[in-house]
Amino acid sequence: MIGVQAANDFLAGAERLYSGEDVAAAVRRVAAEITEELKDAYPVLLCVMNGGLLFSGHLMSLLRFPLDFDYLHVTRYGRETSGGKLDWRVFPGISLKGREILIVDDILDEGVTLAAIVDNLNALGVKKCHTAVAVDKQHGRQKPLKPDFVALPVPDRFVFGYGMDARGLWRNLSGIYAIKEE
Repeated sequence: MIGVQAANDFLAGAERLYSGEDVAAAVRRVAAEITEELKDAYPVLLCVMNGGLLFSGHLMSLLRFPLDFDYLHVTRYGRETSGGKLDWRVFPGISLKGREILIVDDILDEGVTLAAIVDNLNALGVKKCHTAVAVDKQHGRQKPLKPDFVALPVPDRFVFGYGMDARGLWRNLSGIYAIKEE
């Protein structure tokens, strides 16, 4: 565990990419896009824990149609800054068969985790999977899927805030930050 002063110093050394107001405006835009697309579908919104929690909560309050809510927990990062093996921790508790699904996650980086989630849900017999991410990392490499809804692009740097953590720190920030490049 890192101390409060070290955590504050870490944040002070980071670069803010988007303010909380920027993020909120992008979430409102995405909510309008999703509402237009899914207003007649009565989908299941699946939050990908832990990173997708803030985005899911904010997004859900702006969606103007009925939906069911559940979550799943799969990670490749844990408290590390680079992805490893997929760790499936929690599967959704409600039946998804024949339902349209909106998977809500914090970031599309390499896309491995989100693609694995979509593949798993398709194998369960869902009607259709839609994907929404708070941020899409712009690194120029091929990704196994393209998200249906993206709030904001981010550069190819380690980002945190708005649900994304940096070694367990600062998920609670309303803005999005990047570790400063050396």
